[in-house]
Formats: sequence, C-alpha cells, structure tokens
Amino acid sequence: MSAPASSTAPAAAKPPLKGHRLRLSRQLLLWLLLPQIVLWAAGGAAAYRLAASYVDQALDMGLAQSSRALARQLKPLGDGLLIDFPRAAQAILEADPQDRQFYMVSSPPGSFILGNHTLPPPPPEVQANPQPDQPFFYDGLMPSMPGSDTLVQVRVVALYQLLDAEFGAARQQVLIQVARSKTTRQQLVERILVDMLLPLSTLMVLMSLIVWFGIQAGLAPIRRLTQQVEGRAASKLDPIELDGAPLELHALAQALNTLLADARQHLEQQRRYIGDAAHQLRTPLAGLKAQTELALQQLETSERAELRQRLAKVHESAARSAHLVNQLLSLARSEPGAPLPQMQRTDLLALLQTVVAEWVPKALRAQIDLGWEHRDGAAAWVWAEPTLLREVLSNLIDNAILYAGRGAEITVGLDSASEPLQIWVRDNGPGIAPELRERAFERFFRGTQQGNGCGLGLAIVRDIVQRHGGEVALRHPSEGGLEVRISLPAMEAPAPAPAPALSTD
Repeated sequence: MSAPASSTAPAAAKPPLKGHRLRLSRQLLLWLLLPQIVLWAAGGAAAYRLAASYVDQALDMGLAQSSRALARQLKPLGDGLLIDFPRAAQAILEADPQDRQFYMVSSPPGSFILGNHTLPPPPPEVQANPQPDQPFFYDGLMPSMPGSDTLVQVRVVALYQLLDAEFGAARQQVLIQVARSKTTRQQLVERILVDMLLPLSTLMVLMSLIVWFGIQAGLAPIRRLTQQVEGRAASKLDPIELDGAPLELHALAQALNTLLADARQHLEQQRRYIGDAAHQLRTPLAGLKAQTELALQQLETSERAELRQRLAKVHESAARSAHLVNQLLSLARSEPGAPLPQMQRTDLLALLQTVVAEWVPKALRAQIDLGWEHRDGAAAWVWAEPTLLREVLSNLIDNAILYAGRGAEITVGLDSASEPLQIWVRDNGPGIAPELRERAFERFFRGTQQGNGCGLGLAIVRDIVQRHGGEVALRHPSEGGLEVRISLPAMEAPAPAPAPALSTD
C-alpha cells in the first residue's frame, strides 16, 4: 500500500506560555501581602524608635534624679566642700555589674574630687555655656573597668550646681555627672520591640491565611469554568453555565458562549454544505458511470477502438469523481464536530471478518491475495460507531488494493489479546517514499498518480480513529511494503444472557 504518510499526528498540545507568568491566585496574594509586609516593616521601625524614645526618657529621668540626689549631699564648708555620701548609697549605685551607674563630682568643673574620673566630659559647647540646675544628657564611651581597654557606651547626665559659700564668700560651681551603661537600655528596647511585634506578626500570619482562603474561594468559579472548557470534547459546543459566579465572570462566559455559538453555526453550515454537495453530485456521477459502462460494453469492435479509448477515459474520470464524492461524504461524517449518534458496543472481530469478506471479490479481480489473520482468537469489543469503523477498514483495504499492485499480498489482522486492541492492514507493495512519509495524513495529498485515489483515505482514517479515542500509525517493514496499525481501547464483552428457567408445570 502506498498511500502518502507519516506517523500519526500527535494530540494537540497546549501552547507554551511566553515568559514566566504567575498564577492569578499568587499574583493576588502578592499584591495583598506585599503592602502588609511593607507596613509591618515600617511599623516595626516606628515601634523600635518609639520604644527607644520611651526607654531613653525613663533612663534620663532616673539619671536626673540620681544627679540631683547626689547634689543634695554636697555642702560648702569654708573654702572646701563637704560630701555626705555614705558607703551604703555608693554600694547601691554600683551593685548591679550589668547595669552599673558611674558618678563623678568635680569642682571647679573638670577638677576631679570624687567618683570615677574616666567619665566622658560634657560637649565643649556645654562646658562653654553651662546652665546651672539644668541637666544635660549626652552619650559617650568609657572603659568598662578601671584600667581596661574595653570601651562601653554610656548615657551621661551633667548637672551644674552653684553652692552658696559661708560668710559672703564667692559661690562655688560644681559639676555632677552620673552615667549608666546603655546595654540594659538596648536589651529593654529589644524586649519591648519583641513584645510588640510578636502579636503583630501572629496577626499578620492569620490575616495572610484568611486572605489565601478568600482568594481560593473567589477563584473557585474560574476553576469551574476552566474545568468545563478543558474537559469538553471538540464536538461539544453547547453554552457554558456558571451559577453563582461574579458578574465579571458571567461576562467572560457570555463572550465564550457567543464564540461557541458562532463556531457551532459555522460547523453546521460546513457539514451541510459538504453533505449537500456530495449528495447532489452522487446521483449524476453514478448515472454517468453506468452509461459509460454500457457504452463500453457495446463498443467491442476494433474499428471503434479510438472511441472506446475515449469512453474508457470518461469512465475512469467518472469513477474517480464518484470515489471523491463518497470520500467527501465520509469526511463530513468524520469531522470532529459531526455527531456520533450510534455509538454502541461493537464486536470488532465480526466487523473485520465481514468487511474483509466484502472486499475479497474486488481483490480477486485485481489479482491480489487478500488474507485474514487473528491472533489469540478471543473476542474483541469496542465502543464505536459501526458505520464509521467500516469506513476506516474499507479505506485501508481499498488503498492497499489500489497501490500495492497486481500479484501483491494484503493481510488484515487483529490482536485481541493486547491492550489497546491492535488492528493492522499490511501489504508487500512498493510502500511510501521516505521523503513523502511526513505528509501521509494530509488531505488531498497523493504520493503517486497511480490509481484513482483522491488523497483523503488516510485523513478520513485518522479523524475517525481519533474520534473513537484511538491512534493510527504507519510502519515500514524492512522487507518492503507498508503497514497501517490502529489502536482502539477495548471494553468488556457483554455478559451472556441468562438461560430461560424451566417450567415445573
């Protein structure tokens, strides 16, 4: 058999997406969560600054109270200064090694009298213009321990005081400094920040989950629409129904329904046109063919040989036109949009044997050996439209007879033990040229001018087989020839009818 062909056209695959695209649910989630994350970060920064401000205020108040308490212990004594600072109070200030308070008293300011002389001095602008009884707060560095090279950050308050001297002497200016390590302050700020952000983060996570479930619920109508469209057969063009969907989705469904209605109308017009044209052409072509056969039978004398040759060409053209009309009618019935009203449980073995028997006389007239092969011998049942399956087998056998040539052998076979079921039509003819095999299933393509074919046989076979959920492929044996193999899904054989009960009357 030498019909033009390649392997079966693969099932239509989904076109690849251009670029990287996110799902709509993820896009919505990102658009909803990103502002929350930004606000959460901004809120965390604001909370940190607010907590630090409040902690600084609290620590500064404590330092100011300590400096004033220390100032109250200072009393002028003649030209000197009496400092009533018991060791118990000093021990309290330095009790906590993690949160130590340092102090220094100097008079005049900068001349060390008592305390820790390593405290950082006030800024120069404060020293140049001191404000008595007005505490000034600043940050600085000082050794963690006397004689240590490790520096720690401290918060310092500087309090200038004017002490009245006795007997009208000049007033004495004193600088009181109290410092406190900022380690505790940092820890306190972090604890406040964690206590504020932890419930806020938990709330954000819960809100994200609620938003996610809300998005999924909102996109459920879109998923139902996708399932309706993806799960449809090519011939199912009835309108899409979406109950309870948003108005925007109803508009999309309405647009799709309008498109489906236009496609259904177009397919119906196309089927009617092909069917009407085929039916209108079949009758006059059949009459023309019959008249040419009668004329050829009457022109047997040699003196009319030229006229007989012309009539033979007319008869050949009429036969080819009639074959084309029949193929067009079969093509109209095998279109994806055409209905399959008679799908039923079909005995594939019986159908094959019947079709092969019908084609034996034509094969004998063409001097071709048409044989039958059945592997396994078991019954084979398929869910199919018998008329269309008969058309498939008839096209394959007809192609084999037309192209294999006189003296060829054609074998029709069935393997009912395999899953899916395997049907093949094999011949030992010239086969298909390698450069033409890729175009075998194209409509109206012929790989040879031999015979009266019209290039629709394999296209019809492919369309019908695919509509039955099967596959068709061409094989080219090494010894030559061509094999067309069809795979069809099998179904269970019908249960035998129960035997009638015997009457006991």
